[in-house]
Amino acid sequence: MEQPDSGAEPADGAGDAVEALDRPLPEGVRRRVVALVSDAFGGLTVTELPAQLRQYARFTPTRRAKFAGNAMAAALESAPLFRQRIGERLRESQSELAAAVEAGSPPAAADPVDVAAAAYVLRPVGWVKLVAAAGEEVQRADAERADEEGRRELERLREELAQARTQTRSETERLRAELDAARKEADSLQRKLRSALNEVKRGEAAVRRGKAEADALRAEAAARTSAAESETRRLRARLGEAEASVEASRRASREGRSVEDMRLRLLLDTVLDAARGLRRELALPPSSIRPADSVDAVEPGAMSPKDIATRALSETDPALLDQLLALPQAHLIVDGYNVTKTGYPQLPLEKQRLRLLGGLAVLAAQSGAEMTCVFDGAELAAPVLLAPPRGVRVLFSKPGVTADELIRQLARAEPPGRPVVVVSTDREVADGVAKAGARPVASVLLLKRLSRV
Repeated sequence: MEQPDSGAEPADGAGDAVEALDRPLPEGVRRRVVALVSDAFGGLTVTELPAQLRQYARFTPTRRAKFAGNAMAAALESAPLFRQRIGERLRESQSELAAAVEAGSPPAAADPVDVAAAAYVLRPVGWVKLVAAAGEEVQRADAERADEEGRRELERLREELAQARTQTRSETERLRAELDAARKEADSLQRKLRSALNEVKRGEAAVRRGKAEADALRAEAAARTSAAESETRRLRARLGEAEASVEASRRASREGRSVEDMRLRLLLDTVLDAARGLRRELALPPSSIRPADSVDAVEPGAMSPKDIATRALSETDPALLDQLLALPQAHLIVDGYNVTKTGYPQLPLEKQRLRLLGGLAVLAAQSGAEMTCVFDGAELAAPVLLAPPRGVRVLFSKPGVTADELIRQLARAEPPGRPVVVVSTDREVADGVAKAGARPVASVLLLKRLSRV
């Protein structure tokens, strides 16, 4: 059925090649063309529609013109066969206009937009001129309509301006009358105000005299009260100083005795434990020592100094820390953040503390040694709510005091002779605790030992 139509395409295409628009289709003509296509759209079958327009086959003409206008205009321009079918529907619905346009003599009374739309669809000889003439006619009509609207708007603005001037003059006269009345009232009020000010000044003078007399009396009373209060504060201060001095003397006496007693008792326990440990380590019977045993000689099977040297432990061997903690009354002091930032710096500070304290708790249970972990309080934004694990003392430095200084204070507080081990990679901390008699070890040594927990 479509072979006759396809045979007509070359002729139409040839006509398009001869005549073509050199400018966009005028907007009014385009809307009228889309309306013509939308009205004729319903008379075509789905197979007669271009592929891009078949989805709009069930739309009403109004919705079709609204949503498929661009698609229909593009199909009308690019599909000659579709344009021929639309032209046939146009000849059926508007036969007189179509015949006149194809004959090249459109009716003079016809709407130029309708003529241009029919010419665009039918494409007779000279259709480009008809479309261009319609566009010029539409532009001319729009210009005339804009000029007419401009003239009407200008007349309206002139009338409003005249009304505004009239209202302005009447308003100006009214304001001048009100201003004259206001000036007269202001003059009267100024006279009354001057009289009132004079009365106020006389009253203020009387008030100032009374206030001066009252101030003099209050100043005298305040001076006497201040003198009495100063004397009372001085006496109270002297009494407080005396009481504080007596209390400080008593507390110093008590603390001095208690600290010294504690240090002596701890040192005595250390010496006794060391003696018992040494005796148990050497496994010496109480009365087995003889004078001949003091003679220096090498017994058969005994270890030479070279053999003993080969058994020395490395400074990073975790067994070294086990040996130090096995000493009697050993005290392990840990520089907390120095260890955690060496081992796992990527964790938040809270998780660093929890991980380190968990390992120290297990180590304290295994070794039985006293353990103190020190953290720098300057790194805290708020007080830490922390439950110290069993066997581990947790301390934070006070404001203005670093953790390094607190560690040195702890080392100096121990009695000479007690085994104190300080874990820190900080060279200043290591040198400071070494002067106090403590044994410094690197943080990596504790991290290696905790990795075995």
